[in-house]
Amino acid sequence: MPSGPALGPPTLSEPLRRERRRILHAVHDRVEEVAETAVEVMRAEIPSYALQDERFFAEVREQVLEHYRMQLAALAGDREMAAEDLVFSRAAAMRRARAGFALEDWISAFRVGRQVMWDAMLDCAGTSAEAQQAALSLVTPLMRYVDYASTHAAQAYVEYQQHVVADADRERRDLLDQLLAGTAPSRGPLFAAAQAYGIGPRSPMMAVVAVCVADTCSGDHASATSGYATSASMSVAGPWAGRTLVVVRHGEVVAVPVLRAGMDADDVCAHFEAVQERLARKGTMLCMGISTVARGASELPRAYEEARAALDLVPNGGGVAALPRLSPFDYLALRADDLARQLVDPRVRAVLEEDRGRGDTLAVTVRAFADADLNLRLAAERLRVHHNTAHYRLRRIEERTGRNPRRIADLLELLVALAIRDGAGEGGDDR
Repeated sequence: MPSGPALGPPTLSEPLRRERRRILHAVHDRVEEVAETAVEVMRAEIPSYALQDERFFAEVREQVLEHYRMQLAALAGDREMAAEDLVFSRAAAMRRARAGFALEDWISAFRVGRQVMWDAMLDCAGTSAEAQQAALSLVTPLMRYVDYASTHAAQAYVEYQQHVVADADRERRDLLDQLLAGTAPSRGPLFAAAQAYGIGPRSPMMAVVAVCVADTCSGDHASATSGYATSASMSVAGPWAGRTLVVVRHGEVVAVPVLRAGMDADDVCAHFEAVQERLARKGTMLCMGISTVARGASELPRAYEEARAALDLVPNGGGVAALPRLSPFDYLALRADDLARQLVDPRVRAVLEEDRGRGDTLAVTVRAFADADLNLRLAAERLRVHHNTAHYRLRRIEERTGRNPRRIADLLELLVALAIRDGAGEGGDDR
């Protein structure tokens, strides 16, 4: 910490020096009254202070008095400021940080103290020109003291918060490690942390794994910084803000949302899809995998592996693979390897690729026909085309592929070919 500012009297004429000493002496004589006024203004203007009890204000009053007496002595030139003089203020800053007060509230208290002190100086100065000039000579050193003291206090706040954040990160990682071992903590600090997140031995929960593939804002590719930014966004967003365990771990971000009353797996999927989309708009591209529901901590390791496996279904450019929203058919098609693709009849593959280039008319018709349980009239209504048009499309599919969509086996083959084609188009071949 740099040495303290010079607060002693500047070069003044003797009459102004006398006036300055008179003002400071007068303020010193009523310093307890001035401190009491400062405390009352703090109580009125700082919302977090207004909620505190008299024991808190007794401590604040003591702090304000200590600052005022030190300040008056320095302004009078009786002593030089040094970092050691503010040890009491540093300790108070740590207590405020530990109690959860915002740094801006602590700085606001300094602002109030400075204003009340200045008002007291003006009041003690009187109205004569010489007295007003002497009072004005106190403005700069008064500001220097407040800047020095508040900066010293802010440093204490930051140091404490860095310590707390490091401890909290370590605690979250330890908690996740235990959960991924299949057990929920039953005692100690980790038990308290698990309770804060709503995690218990039988709590329904899910696993979400996210990997940052690019950050266009910073130019990073899967950087640690992007991981921590992703962690913060996943922690605070949504209706359960701050109540989801989120940890940056081994190059990935892992979240463990608990399904509270009224929630289901679809709510969790929708929430994290919104997080992924919001971050993408800001330039942070994520691949995100979401597991099915784990019925308690013992099933969380399985859910975590599911979420990691789901990442393989996400295109290279980012996106979300939410297993609760996939049917077994969809999952198997998305997991298809090169061999499965080779097993698709070349005629079918060629027709579907050509159709994709023409707007996917045939593919949409096949899927609508399947969704309508092979009811062509209903499929036509949903497609908003004439029944004859839908009939013509099915006939074209049969002519060109050799598969009749009205036969279950042929329809399934077409649907599988479509799913494999679309999975490859989203990144199955180029991952």
